[in-house]
Amino acid sequence: MCGHFTRRALLRLAATTGAVPVAASAPSAATAGPVDIDDEWWEREFRNYAKTQEAPAEQAADPDFMRRWQRRSSANGTDYAERVADEPGWRSHANLCATWGEQCTGDPNLYRDVDTRDFYGTVGRRRRVVFYDREGTRQSGHLWTPTGTDEAGHSCPGVVITNGSVEAPEPLYWWAAQSLVEAGYIVLTYDPRGQGRSDSVTPEGDPGGNADGEVFVTNQIDAIDFFRSTPADPYEPNAAFERDDATPVEHHNPVFESLDRDCLGIAGHSAGAIGASIVQGLQPWPTGGANPVDAVVAWDNLGDADDVTGDGELYDGGQFVDTVPEGGVEPRVLAMGQSGDYFLTPTPHARPPDPDGKAGGFGAWREAEVPSYQLVVRGGTHYEWSLLPTFPTTSWEFGNALAEHYTVAWFDRWLKRPEEEGYHSADDRLLADGEWGDHLSFHYRSKRAFPGRDGRFYDCGDIRSGCEAALGVDRP
Repeated sequence: MCGHFTRRALLRLAATTGAVPVAASAPSAATAGPVDIDDEWWEREFRNYAKTQEAPAEQAADPDFMRRWQRRSSANGTDYAERVADEPGWRSHANLCATWGEQCTGDPNLYRDVDTRDFYGTVGRRRRVVFYDREGTRQSGHLWTPTGTDEAGHSCPGVVITNGSVEAPEPLYWWAAQSLVEAGYIVLTYDPRGQGRSDSVTPEGDPGGNADGEVFVTNQIDAIDFFRSTPADPYEPNAAFERDDATPVEHHNPVFESLDRDCLGIAGHSAGAIGASIVQGLQPWPTGGANPVDAVVAWDNLGDADDVTGDGELYDGGQFVDTVPEGGVEPRVLAMGQSGDYFLTPTPHARPPDPDGKAGGFGAWREAEVPSYQLVVRGGTHYEWSLLPTFPTTSWEFGNALAEHYTVAWFDRWLKRPEEEGYHSADDRLLADGEWGDHLSFHYRSKRAFPGRDGRFYDCGDIRSGCEAALGVDRP
């Protein structure tokens, strides 16, 4: 159950069972031997690379999508202009995606006026929230709640989602918020400082975003503290930095009664994924007490900056690595990493890459004896998790669908209680290799090492090549 699967707790569990699993691991890159680069390999690679253009091609061929996107882009610009007029205290003018316009709109189908998933009012609700970080920067966000959470005594596990950097505002991750709410979670999405509609700078002029990548750690901590706040334990910065304009700032989470504060997951993309990898390991918690995080999903990718770009991978990211957060990554809680075959500016592989090149974070968790999972999307790019229209990705029904399935299943495995829907089926969904195996990279190995609820330890070094379950709950 949530809050219990730290490394220490798992080792205690192993000591009481005495069971030892048998690993089903693939050979390492050092022992796998050379691979011939022949015509067949090239043909396969070019077919794989062609998947990076699936989503742009589908969108360009769909006039309805293009019209919805442009209408929503224009409407978002109008909404932003109205906010500037009604709430003059904001300082978001310098942000690249402040209006949520053009590609920054994200998937237009996830807004109320289109709502192709029939989400709003049926599955869940979205509520605007505003909170300050501990340096006085105003943060823009939304709380997402399932319908029915107003029932007395009902509480839901929670997930806080942190954006990637540069062109990655909050709406790009509404797919995850809606999927998690449908699965019974309360979710907070927000723009860190220097991103989207949050302030660009602190009152003293300190920037955020890529100019100060540390905000993907510090603002994630602030967002978690606001998310877990209550009337009895209010979020202090909201009172300390109030600007006395028309902005709806509340001193605590307005849906606190519906949140299970003992079951918290965090998810992040890109710089937000590095931030999540760091934040989960902070002990003690920077603002006091124990770290409240129970599980992590890191979208491209689990670990530090090297684990995001991949070992030796070519990319056109400018000073990307120089702008992401710095800090040690200490594996503490259950973590899933997700990545793709390509990165920021996809180019075909000139030779077979290191098959373990995307599994550095997984290896760190494995060495620390903390359960972990790593998935690599076949033909996937850095944008599988940020739905930017016209950007190079696989079909949104391919890579993003895999991300949605495994993100929800991982959180269900570690955050749900026995009486909650999704608790008993989580293992089966995490082991659905027959359904999802063809979505996985043949360049990079997808891996897992976690105990199931059935008392088995599921240990596999190459999921696409096939796995066998091994008895036990201890690490080999």
